[in-house]
Amino acid sequence: MNRRDFIKTTGALSVAAACTSWPFTAATAAEAPSTTPKKGGHLIVGMDNASSTDRLDPAFWFESYMYFVGSQLFNCLAEVDENGKIVPSLAESWETSDGSKTWVLNIRQGVQFHDGRTLTAKDVVYSLNHHRDEKSSSSVKGYLDPVVSLEATSPNQVTIKLNEPNVEFIALLSDVHFAITAENENFDKGIGTGAFILESFKPGVRTLVKRNPNHWNSARGHVDSVETLAMNDSTARVAALASGSAHIINRVNPRIVDRLKNMPNIQLQRSRDSQIFTFPGLATAAPFNTLDGRLALKYAIDREQIIKTVLGGYGTVANDNPIFPSSPYFAKDIPQRPYDPEKAKFHWQKTGFSGPLVLSVAESGFPGAVDAGQLYQNSATRAGIPLKVERVPDDAFWDNVWMKKPFVSSNWSLRPTADALLSLVFTSNAPWNESQWKEPKFDQLVNAARGEQDEQKRRQIYHDIQLMLVEQGSEIIPLYADSLDASSKKINGFVAIPGFTMSGNRAAEKVWFA
Repeated sequence: MNRRDFIKTTGALSVAAACTSWPFTAATAAEAPSTTPKKGGHLIVGMDNASSTDRLDPAFWFESYMYFVGSQLFNCLAEVDENGKIVPSLAESWETSDGSKTWVLNIRQGVQFHDGRTLTAKDVVYSLNHHRDEKSSSSVKGYLDPVVSLEATSPNQVTIKLNEPNVEFIALLSDVHFAITAENENFDKGIGTGAFILESFKPGVRTLVKRNPNHWNSARGHVDSVETLAMNDSTARVAALASGSAHIINRVNPRIVDRLKNMPNIQLQRSRDSQIFTFPGLATAAPFNTLDGRLALKYAIDREQIIKTVLGGYGTVANDNPIFPSSPYFAKDIPQRPYDPEKAKFHWQKTGFSGPLVLSVAESGFPGAVDAGQLYQNSATRAGIPLKVERVPDDAFWDNVWMKKPFVSSNWSLRPTADALLSLVFTSNAPWNESQWKEPKFDQLVNAARGEQDEQKRRQIYHDIQLMLVEQGSEIIPLYADSLDASSKKINGFVAIPGFTMSGNRAAEKVWFA
């Protein structure tokens, strides 16, 4: 599956992480932003990860540009609010029964699609089934694998039956991919219920939308139009913002934050611990096919140095644990593995591996991956591990390097639930099991946590899951990285959401001009 730069998505359940938004220069009382939205204006946004092969069909969304554009056109059944909570969207309420195996969704009435058709339960069934088709390559197809029946049980009610309990199933439906279009409609036409209507779409170049006058949510969609420009170069994005040719940009390089402090008309959105930067090693190949090999490389990385040097301090140390600190199930009591060259050397010698050990990195793996790889090489060398760094092209990295070469750079962002990330990347049959580490006991724990009704028991299962990953898994996860977006001070309403970029991909419909 073509992943390209699969970094972002929506969704987090009961996230408690702090998320900070602050201006670089103190605002006076006279400059305080208005809390009453104003209508009008043309918003220009610079976004990365655009491609000439982009499509409006959410089954083919693999990068931040399309997540952002798609969210202007479509709504999902649920979404994440500014406190990180799952809240209603096109589904105004839901109930579950049968031990969380049956879910009934009550579809919001009076909602119109861009072409005037009225939203019904049949549209929801059609849109979800779009990802379930056996020929579908959608990245969220696996989320719906447990669905045994999906029916419109009334004009405004959808009933979903699962083959196994899932106490957090509704959170999965907040994922940006589960956009809703009209029954039997082609998603590539961009006909949704969103705050904006498609005017033009030039893949890899530009998207233009206009305000939807019949949008069902009066609290969204304030600007008259939005122009989303493809700006894959981080320097170009900052230059556009500084010159005024863009009002909002995503993914600010943390190394230039100090320079932005001297620009009084720019403000930053910081979403803490929103991504994990990883170095997955294929457990099917030496030295990762032994526990000693995996432990040696976990002890051989200086995590603090990478955060300080590569991220400029905009991140926190991770313990080879993919569960984010914002998760209610994060196991904060697991001892942090330090950089320990002596322990690394001890385990490395037990592997008997003579090399070569090559780490293949690209900036598309994660921003700063090349520098992080070189720092890793230095710290590993001090432990007697002959690690070599190979810089590979960004183009086709996800097609030709990721999950093919034995040791690479990669990254992941928050998912709707802890289970969603584990099932996507870390279980034996996960569609993107990038390390190919397979442990039946681990899979059993993930299945058990998914259906456990007792909160305390579920918390303990997730603790055991994290402990197993930290001690046995084949991914080196050195850090949780913050996300940094920026905007002109002319923009109001641009708020951070715990762990997510661009106001949960919905900045375009939330902001207004001062």
